[in-house]
Amino acid sequence: MPKPESWRLNPASYPVAIELQTRFQDMDINGHLNNVAFAALFESGRVLLNRDVRPLDERPANERTMVAAVEINYLAEGNFPDPVQIATGIGRLGTSSWTIVQAMFQNGRCIATCDTVVVCRTDGQAKPLRAETVAELEEKLARAV
Repeated sequence: MPKPESWRLNPASYPVAIELQTRFQDMDINGHLNNVAFAALFESGRVLLNRDVRPLDERPANERTMVAAVEINYLAEGNFPDPVQIATGIGRLGTSSWTIVQAMFQNGRCIATCDTVVVCRTDGQAKPLRAETVAELEEKLARAV
């Protein structure tokens, strides 16, 4: 796994952030946060971004978004009971998809990054993103600071 670009390790690079409490059940046999917990915590961050961009009830009825790929890079161990901060933004805009980039921080250090490709389907087919959607996503671009 290549080391993430330095801007990915800075929470200020991401426009959306949430602090989440870790749970006892998130631990593995070694007492560290398990991979399922990492995935669930990142999912909560993505949901926050999606709701911030456009609430579900404001989307066209014939438009659906689906996760096409998720890649999590584990950089350090996470621990219970310390909370984590999930920082989230848009990393790339494509024709009919976009990539959500995230980082998880605990006690001041980045412990994981996550890239999620989301595909937008209209009437059951991949079609170019609407200009309105592109504009909304561009407002949430992650940037090096």
